[in-house]
Amino acid sequence: MEQAIVTLSIIFVPIMFAVVCHEVAHGYIAWHFGDPTARMMGRLTLNPIKHIDLMGTIIVPAFLILSHSGILFGWAKPVPVVFENLRNPKRDMIWVAAAGPITNIILATLSAFVLRAIIVFTNPAASGSPQAMFIEPVVLMLAYSVYINLLLAIFNMLPIPPLDGGRVMVGLLPHQQSNALSRLEPYGFMILIALVFLLPSIFGINIFQLFIMPLISFGAIILAGPQSSLILNLIN
Repeated sequence: MEQAIVTLSIIFVPIMFAVVCHEVAHGYIAWHFGDPTARMMGRLTLNPIKHIDLMGTIIVPAFLILSHSGILFGWAKPVPVVFENLRNPKRDMIWVAAAGPITNIILATLSAFVLRAIIVFTNPAASGSPQAMFIEPVVLMLAYSVYINLLLAIFNMLPIPPLDGGRVMVGLLPHQQSNALSRLEPYGFMILIALVFLLPSIFGINIFQLFIMPLISFGAIILAGPQSSLILNLIN
């Protein structure tokens, strides 16, 4: 139980920072392209309280971690965007949607570089020493940050509305196909539940193992280099 509490404490900070920056990026880019809704509602802030969804940000991720499910899944309170307020709604929607995953990739890259620097420039400390007691949690937190940010970027780019990838596709496709895809949005959450939970349990098809985890592994190797084993151990 103590180990589970320590693990949750280490994971909580990078999860919150990743999802908050993801949502703020959506709101900021929407404001840039003409929609001030997020700014007017006080959502362009790094204060996590403004973005927490009790079920999606705390309960579901904590349950999945403590149950050793092998899946990390969750969500924050979406930043409100009124696409009609955008100067060019179909075009600008692409940038608003892509802003979240791009932000997560930037955070994963920065976390990986800091992780590499700490390991290279810090002499290995004996386990239990004061230096190790400080460095080891920081290294783990950075490794989780790389993993979580890559996971958020890749998962959110699945082409299913209301995920960011779905909205990017709605902006890119011709009007007829775009309208057809956008009509899936009311059912998007149910489709995701089916993909994440029902497909593995009923048909043995796990999109995390088949698609998402290999991409995260590839990204971790590219970004973290020799230190990618720390991130790959988290995945495994």
